[in-house]
Amino acid sequence: MTEKPYHDIPGTTVFDAEQSRRGFHLNQFCMSLMKAENRAAFKADERGYLDRWPMTEEQKDAVLRRDWNGMIALGGNIYFTSKIAAADGLSFQQIAAIMSGVTQPEYAEMMLKGGRSIEGNRSKKEPR
Repeated sequence: MTEKPYHDIPGTTVFDAEQSRRGFHLNQFCMSLMKAENRAAFKADERGYLDRWPMTEEQKDAVLRRDWNGMIALGGNIYFTSKIAAADGLSFQQIAAIMSGVTQPEYAEMMLKGGRSIEGNRSKKEPR
């Protein structure tokens, strides 16, 4: 992966062209879950359904473990990976809370107060 000037932002994965290419098949799998018959097939045999897609083992493992941040790091796009959450009956807010390491009520409160603090979440090159 090519080092980009924005790779030093703590806790942030920028979905750029490189990430898009890396996660192409992962995101295609996620989009397949838009169809009820595909959701049913996935829920009936998750590993078997994942094996239909030319994803890396690391990507498949992240899906099976519902490692939301891991999927993002492996090229997943949050809007696509949220299709897995929806298939599991989870809301976008619930997975955002999981990804943030807080409860859903804590996440909702944080968002109502303007989001996470910028402190500790800036580019390491940016002056404080």
